[in-house]
Amino acid sequence: MLRLQSLALTQFRNYVQRSFTFSERVVGIYGSNGTGKTNLLDAIYYLSFSRSYFSRPDSQNVHHGMAGMRLEGNYLLNGTARQLVCILRENNRKELLLNGEEYKKFSDHIGRFPCVMIAPDDLVLVTGSSEERRKFLDTLLSQINRSYLLTLIDYNKLLQQRNSLLKQAAEYGRMDEALLQVLSDQLVEKGNAVFSERKQFLSSFLQLAGNIYTRIAGSDDGISLAYESPLLHGDFAALLRENRHRDSQLQRTHTGVHRDDLVFTMNMVPFKSEASQGQRKSLLFALKLAEWQVIQEAKQFTPILLLDDVFEKLDEQRMLQLLRWVCAESDGQVFISDTHFERLDANLRHTGVHFQLIGL
Repeated sequence: MLRLQSLALTQFRNYVQRSFTFSERVVGIYGSNGTGKTNLLDAIYYLSFSRSYFSRPDSQNVHHGMAGMRLEGNYLLNGTARQLVCILRENNRKELLLNGEEYKKFSDHIGRFPCVMIAPDDLVLVTGSSEERRKFLDTLLSQINRSYLLTLIDYNKLLQQRNSLLKQAAEYGRMDEALLQVLSDQLVEKGNAVFSERKQFLSSFLQLAGNIYTRIAGSDDGISLAYESPLLHGDFAALLRENRHRDSQLQRTHTGVHRDDLVFTMNMVPFKSEASQGQRKSLLFALKLAEWQVIQEAKQFTPILLLDDVFEKLDEQRMLQLLRWVCAESDGQVFISDTHFERLDANLRHTGVHFQLIGL
């Protein structure tokens, strides 16, 4: 069981100094736009991942005009009290401490206090570029598979080194062939490992997401979810050799798992060109709740669920069904934000569970 019992924010976004105590498993947070609801949820996410959910540089999370920030969360994890502190110093040095002991590598922390967030701009997961879907997949797998995270870090470092070598060769008119071969061989090794993990994981995950979509939408709407990778169509080493001339010309590596994607179709045509707003929102929730469920199964406890301004996303009936599922049928801690107190209060009452309301 994972519970966040209290949270203290110092110089984080619009908060100069503020503390919160969470007395219930389900917590509703209400307030007008600009009062800090999203920032509060992002602070919880930050403690889980040592970074913002919104991909902004650390320095942009510091309260305007101030230097440095500090977040402190006090958790109960499987009956044991844990204190988690994240500090950004004035020199932009970041520290992450668990029970007073500093992590040597932030990657050691990923997955220990898992959480899943659904925010207003997340529709880009369905409608945006392949980079958004790879980020989603990597965030999920990194929380449940440490070896995947370390392999992915190695792959990205090697990819960066290979691309740097291609740029240098174009600049100086000469390629260090031996070094290119070494980097390519290492990239193939790590890339094949990443591909293998993704392929195996997605075979069941995408089916789960499809089932959850049907539960939310009341129909499967002819939706198909599939994994696409260059490595599904050829040997990675051979693909690198085939793209050698193109890579040299354009000074970057054109094939590999960094080009993977999740492909969504509806009645055999691209989902984003055919789907209604309601169908897009249903698929977003299906993917995120599949993530939430998979982490729960892997960890044997439920990750924290952060729902930011979600009442605008689904019609009332589907929203109530969703809230009953995540609040009443689960033992996980849920944080839900909304601009309207009455709507939040009424919807949470419908779940039949005890809840806490915090006004900002």
